[in-house]
Amino acid sequence: MYARRCAGAGWKLLRDALFVYVSLLKVMVPALLVVKGLEWLGAIDWLGEMLSPLMNWLGLPDAMGLVWAAALLTNIFTGLVVFFEVAGDMSLSVAQVTVLGVLMLVGHSLPVEGAVAKRAGVPWWVTVALRLGGALVLGGILHWVYSTGGLLQETAEIAWRPTAAPEGVLAWGVAQLRTLSLIYLIILGLMVLLAVLRHLGLERLIHFALTPLLRVLGIGRSAANTTVIGFTLGLSYGAGLLIRDVDTGVMSRRDSFLAICFLGLCHSVIEDTLLILLLGADLTGVLWARLLFACLVIAVLSRWPDGWRPARWGRARV
Repeated sequence: MYARRCAGAGWKLLRDALFVYVSLLKVMVPALLVVKGLEWLGAIDWLGEMLSPLMNWLGLPDAMGLVWAAALLTNIFTGLVVFFEVAGDMSLSVAQVTVLGVLMLVGHSLPVEGAVAKRAGVPWWVTVALRLGGALVLGGILHWVYSTGGLLQETAEIAWRPTAAPEGVLAWGVAQLRTLSLIYLIILGLMVLLAVLRHLGLERLIHFALTPLLRVLGIGRSAANTTVIGFTLGLSYGAGLLIRDVDTGVMSRRDSFLAICFLGLCHSVIEDTLLILLLGADLTGVLWARLLFACLVIAVLSRWPDGWRPARWGRARV
């Protein structure tokens, strides 16, 4: 009997993971194709020219606009590759690298992550406004603090240089298939971990520990697990599980909206933060300032007047 229950639970986990995976594939695959098409059309160069004037306002060279454009349309890793192509022998301070790092951490992979966020209930205009605007505001605040206080003006020491990805459609397709295949295994592993934590009673401890923070953010406890996963590993993983919870009625659309907005500003704090730190950025700016900024923005958003809240909240299941 026990073995039968375990087998049944195992099959249920596999089915649930497949459901989450398919939901993400329906969103991610078209978005990835759009991104590749934009690259072929020269959208990165065009966006880089549009962003260049803003770089001076942030105390950065004009060429960093192209770096941020590459990160916005693709991902942080591509942004780093472009950084080394355009920076050359350019000498940047720790403050400048930190500001650039904040831009890339808050604003990156918009076509893919924006599509995932929309599936989870966050409109495109909210994602673009929150992540582009948030990146510029936080970057501007840090630039003002660093320049006014004369902080972090020493030359940044770069610890690692990424190698460019293989060119060609075939190499790109193989890399995407490899990544998409890995996503299912990660989702399955996360769901197994959550089931184990629930069985051991540790899930309640996680919820209890996060209750004060979630209360400040105005997010319900039902979003605790997915928020932690997205915060540590990435928005797509957290959003995938969050979509499942919303569709099954476990989480309200209000909590889904706020959780995704929070993760849009601060997610994948382990991998992405480490990549930016390798450029010589300051940890306080790229992690703690980003986390504090995200908490403040979502705390304000959750308390916004009813008339200004997204219409989807009106259909929330609470």
